[in-house]
Amino acid sequence: MASTLRLPRDFYRQDTLTLARALIGMHLVHRIEGVRRIGRIVETEAYLGPEDRAAHSSRGRTARTEVMFGPPGHAYVYLIYGMWHCLNVVSGAEGQPHAVLLRALAPVSGLTERASGPGLLCRALGIDRRANGIDLTGATLWIERPRAPPPVRIGRSARIGIDYAGEWAARPWRFFDRDSPEVSGRRARSTR
Repeated sequence: MASTLRLPRDFYRQDTLTLARALIGMHLVHRIEGVRRIGRIVETEAYLGPEDRAAHSSRGRTARTEVMFGPPGHAYVYLIYGMWHCLNVVSGAEGQPHAVLLRALAPVSGLTERASGPGLLCRALGIDRRANGIDLTGATLWIERPRAPPPVRIGRSARIGIDYAGEWAARPWRFFDRDSPEVSGRRARSTR
């Protein structure tokens, strides 16, 4: 039976910057062998390809980025530095390669490892390339509204670690819970 708190497909169709902000405070759930690992999303980054030079889709449609061009509400998972998986939420309209990187989680249930940083987040939740393309409205990996959401003070800053993207690196497309100690890159200044 599907959770009534699970985010519907239409939620992922909204503007990518709006979605990146709206995901702060939601719960990311991964069910592995009947056990749920749940974390509260406390940090995201928006990527608006193909124009955005920091987006993987800036180099066009490839086997790696194919899921980004598909319908919203699917997972785009890739490997960086040969060891860290990163989870993105495909957003916007089909054919528009936009996504939101999930950067950090605060533990809610079943998490025993730190999830501050996109690679640590995936390791803590047991997410790897096998999750690439998973429908986030399904029963294995999904995002849901918390039953009693605490108030969130949202900060905004430039994205982290994308200096190679030139002028795109300065765009304030990183959103985070200003009160969460689990936010990665705490030294980055908030523009709001």
